[in-house]
Amino acid sequence: MHQGRSGWLIAITLALLAVVLPVRAELVVGRDYVPIIPAQITDTPAKIEVIEFFSYGCPHCSDFHPIVGKWAAALPSDVTFKRVPVTFGRPPWASLARLFYALETTGDLARLDSAVFNALHKAGSKLYDDQSIIAWVTAQGVDAKRFTEAYNSFAVVSKAKRADQMVQTYKIQGVPAMTVDGKYLVTGKELKGLAELPALTDQVIGMARSDRKKK
Repeated sequence: MHQGRSGWLIAITLALLAVVLPVRAELVVGRDYVPIIPAQITDTPAKIEVIEFFSYGCPHCSDFHPIVGKWAAALPSDVTFKRVPVTFGRPPWASLARLFYALETTGDLARLDSAVFNALHKAGSKLYDDQSIIAWVTAQGVDAKRFTEAYNSFAVVSKAKRADQMVQTYKIQGVPAMTVDGKYLVTGKELKGLAELPALTDQVIGMARSDRKKK
């Protein structure tokens, strides 16, 4: 009697899990992903490159940040992950894109990455112009002269411009957005929330991996 009841409970539990966590047996173009045409040459052709297009100014990107960070830390060795800040032609977001690349240049990105999101979306800081950004970064313990030089440098301005170009070539219309191997934009039209996006991206990575094996 005890064994029968245990088996019944296990069956019910598995059935419930199947409802809560549906398994997509096959990816569907248009629903789960769309091809990027033409396919883009990635910076790391030896690996499957995943890009997160984002903006510090986007509240959804702020919510997604801890989710994607945890996911990216556990990616397999044949996958590389990078982030590209978008501007969508908005001057405030353009300043935030330069902030991202300047922090990367000074070596302060890992320490202040989450702090930028928190400042904008929790503390209500208005980091949308050069002066306010430099003042905030300085208050976080970064040398003002060193950061300002990086923020205004040709290299950082060039990276921000290239990011804008990538938004066009990858056909990014909203953020956060995930692309895989320069070939696929993960759409996830039937996802219930951002928390499900990494798992779907894993499946698209699997498809890209299969593509490479066929070659």
